[in-house]
Amino acid sequence: MSTAIKLYNSGSGLIAQESGSCLLLPAEFTLDRLFGAPDPLQALREQCALGSATALPETLLAPIGRQEVWAAGVTYQRSRVARVAESTQSGGAVFYDKVYEAARPELFFKATPHRVAAPGTPVCIRADATWNVPEPELTLAINAQGKIFGYTIGNDMSSRDIEGENPLYLPQAKCYDRSAALGPCLLITDLPPAPATPISIEILRGGAAVFSGATALDRMKRSLPELAAYLFRSNSFPAGCFLMTGTGIVPGDNFTLQVDDVVAITIPPIGTLVNPVALAP
Repeated sequence: MSTAIKLYNSGSGLIAQESGSCLLLPAEFTLDRLFGAPDPLQALREQCALGSATALPETLLAPIGRQEVWAAGVTYQRSRVARVAESTQSGGAVFYDKVYEAARPELFFKATPHRVAAPGTPVCIRADATWNVPEPELTLAINAQGKIFGYTIGNDMSSRDIEGENPLYLPQAKCYDRSAALGPCLLITDLPPAPATPISIEILRGGAAVFSGATALDRMKRSLPELAAYLFRSNSFPAGCFLMTGTGIVPGDNFTLQVDDVVAITIPPIGTLVNPVALAP
């Protein structure tokens, strides 16, 4: 039996892909039911036995129901360096330096479901920001009981000039319409990702690459269970939640996203999340 199942949100129902075969699951099995199950992988296997053969559609929805999206910051050395650099003038650099070494991680609210972009649909940059970047992140799917049961790709869009002006502006730099993207699927598995799992990003402008970068999961300072455990301290998620785990890839200080850029983030074996860039209304 496979130890991993890819789950896609087709809009017409959930589609499970295992060993190359795709099954349309019963309509009553929703992402909220999955996140509420004590053993989501077992619950999914039971539904696969009731599914019917199908094919993946070209258009997919984000793999999210009623879940909140949260994020962790300064979990990689590269992120630490970038945050210190962007906050030097405001005097906030010391806070990012300290949190990298602290026992308690930086955790912040990122998005409600309606602010999340689906694969192939635009992520947005703020009209009142001048320095906007994507942040490619392995994202945890966590059930209502606090168990990590799956993984997806997240794009944590960030307005670096707003955050750098004052650390108290972090919510405005991070949380706005289409400030996050998730997809293309949920990888449901009992096995943690390999430490050497690569994370890469490419940004296209007019069809040509203007930025690319790569890192690996083993360059993260904190463990995935540690981040999830801190998120669930004195906090409950009846519908489960997503947790972006930070980025180890940050474009240089002279780079900012432009409208019509295309961001492609790849984390095997999950896949590639592709989103064009638009201006937030």
